[in-house]
Amino acid sequence: MNIDLIANFSYIVAALLFIVGLKMLGSPATARRGNWLSSVGMLVAVTAGLFNKGIITYDWIIVGMIVGAIIGATAARLVAMTSMPEMVALFNGFGGIASLLVGWAALFGVTTDFTVVTICLAMLIGGLTFTGSLVAFAKLSELINSKALVFPGQRFFNGLLLIAIIAIAVLFYMEPAVDSKFLYALIGLSLLLGIMAVIPIGGADMPVVISLLNSYSGIAACAAGFAINNNILIVAGSLVGASGIILTKIMCKAMNRSLANVLFSGFGAVKTGKAIEGVVKPINVEDAYYILEAATNVSFVPGYGMAVAQAQHVVKELGKILEANGCEVSYAIHPVAGRMPGHMNVLLAEADVPYEQLLEMDEINPRIETVDVAIVIGANDVVNPSARTDEDSPIYGMPIIDVDKARTVFVLKRSMASGFAGVPNPLFFGENTRMLFGDAKESISGVIAEFS
Repeated sequence: MNIDLIANFSYIVAALLFIVGLKMLGSPATARRGNWLSSVGMLVAVTAGLFNKGIITYDWIIVGMIVGAIIGATAARLVAMTSMPEMVALFNGFGGIASLLVGWAALFGVTTDFTVVTICLAMLIGGLTFTGSLVAFAKLSELINSKALVFPGQRFFNGLLLIAIIAIAVLFYMEPAVDSKFLYALIGLSLLLGIMAVIPIGGADMPVVISLLNSYSGIAACAAGFAINNNILIVAGSLVGASGIILTKIMCKAMNRSLANVLFSGFGAVKTGKAIEGVVKPINVEDAYYILEAATNVSFVPGYGMAVAQAQHVVKELGKILEANGCEVSYAIHPVAGRMPGHMNVLLAEADVPYEQLLEMDEINPRIETVDVAIVIGANDVVNPSARTDEDSPIYGMPIIDVDKARTVFVLKRSMASGFAGVPNPLFFGENTRMLFGDAKESISGVIAEFS
């Protein structure tokens, strides 16, 4: 049988596995199987690609696969849930640099005008994705300040940088060569553009940035596929690029902001919101127990603080106890809660929380006034009423979970510190709010002990 025919058939199989796997990732119930299917599809694609190119010596390829598998499995097993956004950012960066290197390697083959264009795109988008992802990683891990970093004339500088990249790309297109000085200039400027594109984006927009960088890595891979004339790389890159753009649009809608606003506004760099004054009403574990024991409807609202405290398992345990006590339990999920898209869904899925109890923002808000107790666990910005009332706040207009309209609100926090966006939260001073200070896991464990 013709080798090209076998390879193309394998590519079709791999593409189908990618599409089905991507579809299954849309539901927590099937996400793991979808991930496995996509992984198998990639293995089929890589094997078929090597077979089609007539690779005879597989020694280094096998070594690379083994080393990569060990690193990937170790990282996935050891990474804390609080560090998952950082790992995703790094993965996006690795995808970008891989596309850059593939585009660079394509210069050693026979090149046409179209190939040179795709090589330029692969290196430009790949380089931008790599350094942009590293900056996102540094902000998420707080190695650098998570706030927007802006300076006078920044947009003008970025505009000049983009013009310079286009000019260099045109010069490289006219004289493509592996050792061209324009090649090195293009790579260097693309790496600089990635840094300049992400530093003016503040912490509250990190979920959008991660999904956008994910899309960039797919587009870079697609361009690299055209550069080396590999159909499955084109398909895989297109799938990642398109799904990333869709997810980015969903994230922007959840924040009531345009993508241009996210990329160019410098979130929180100017606006800080009005100062908030009020009286905090703390509560202890015993009093919290008495209120929950009498409740008939309780909704947990998780945030990044739940990930920090690793409290998802005790939250699920408390939920079961409340259900056994005749209480209706739900989990209100904001699309941008945490530091990456779906962060809270992943946490709760890890604790085997029933999927039917996970309610999106549009589902919980119409019924929030009937909730006896809303338990906010480490969430800040996604429950901040300033988004509805304070026009000077940088989060004004962002759809939030309206927990302040519940009959009683428990806020579990270590302190009165603001959230990742650095925006003060009037919810903490609400008449129906009670602050349960301390580690969330320990506080909830204490409530569980009271029920026992």
